Amino acid sequence: MNVRPVATALCSLLFASALAAPSLAQDVIKIGDLNSYKAMAANMEPYRKGMELAVDEINAQGGLLGKKLKVISRDDGANPGEAVRMAEELRLNEKVDFLTGTILSHVGLAVTDYARQHKIFFLASAPLTDKIIWDSGNRYTFRLRTTTYSYAAALVPYASSLKRKRWAFVYPNYEYGQSAVATFKALLKQAQPDVEFVADVAPPLGKIDAGAVVEALTDAKPDAVFNALFGADLAKFVRDGSTRGFFGKVAVVSPMTGEPEYLDPLKDEAPVGWYVTGYPWYAIKTPEHTAFLDAYQKRYNDYPRIASLVGYMTIEAVAAGIKKAGSTDSEKLATAFEGLQFGTPVGNVTFRALDHQATFGLYVGPLGLKDGKGVMTSNEYIDGSKLLPSDDEVRKLRKAATQ
Repeated sequence: MNVRPVATALCSLLFASALAAPSLAQDVIKIGDLNSYKAMAANMEPYRKGMELAVDEINAQGGLLGKKLKVISRDDGANPGEAVRMAEELRLNEKVDFLTGTILSHVGLAVTDYARQHKIFFLASAPLTDKIIWDSGNRYTFRLRTTTYSYAAALVPYASSLKRKRWAFVYPNYEYGQSAVATFKALLKQAQPDVEFVADVAPPLGKIDAGAVVEALTDAKPDAVFNALFGADLAKFVRDGSTRGFFGKVAVVSPMTGEPEYLDPLKDEAPVGWYVTGYPWYAIKTPEHTAFLDAYQKRYNDYPRIASLVGYMTIEAVAAGIKKAGSTDSEKLATAFEGLQFGTPVGNVTFRALDHQATFGLYVGPLGLKDGKGVMTSNEYIDGSKLLPSDDEVRKLRKAATQ
């Protein structure tokens, strides 16, 4: 047997494979998504489904720039240090083209700083802290979800119309909760100068003692409450407050409580009469949202949550940015995203050049019960561009926008 031709053929095959490997890699646009997949599982499963739906729709149409999209996910451990470590792993080992994701505010801030240091594009999908776009804003970071400021701005007109004088506050003791309360206080004081702030109750995130919280609020004798709790903390607070008869004595306004992730687990214990922001997927009848709803239900045999919408819109946004930039290069993406407008299931959204904030709006309205579960009994959609401070105020806040 003559082994030389066989060896030669084998070497040629290996060499051809080595040349083909980079070519195959170049046929994929890699999106590195960081998120609290374990710690915030109720949010992250719908988020992932929304992303998958959008990715598959785009890939079925031929992808972008002649390439298919691929999401490579990493769990940030709900921890800023772990998020930075995972961002480094995605950038250096997985060779992702850019970063997306995060939901917790302190984690989003850590990745924002990582993007600045390493000059890699980062679309912050869902963290709510406004430091991401203002105090810590940078060239490479853009934020999709509505600002914490906007949540307060959407709720204050209703809150001030109540003419309640004594307000108490309950919120998770970390960046989002602190910012939400500070902004709401400032805006309410402008709208109703005689208002009094009688109590701040701030349990650690995920570690609420609901009985002690309700007792502290009762002792303060408020006639209205601003609640910024969410998730399991919210459920415990609602159940204990209802059991003790606390909510029958006060008016409550509450960001995010109308979102299915937080409202649905309460079932018939949903807090009737609270005025909230939320996502009434069952009541949005625009053609764009109907198409999204139909596609989502057909694929998953389930209804979308707000995280489903955010995941879907994250991919829509990066697709629009890549098309405009004609590239996945971070410098070109950062330039393309300034002023970028794209269509979504809830209408057109623009990333403002001034501060890189998207004009994703909010649905507001009261809660009630229907068929044994909580729903927003009516709702109004407020465009995000109408819920932000003046451009001059933003310029003062955005200290690092050009870094």
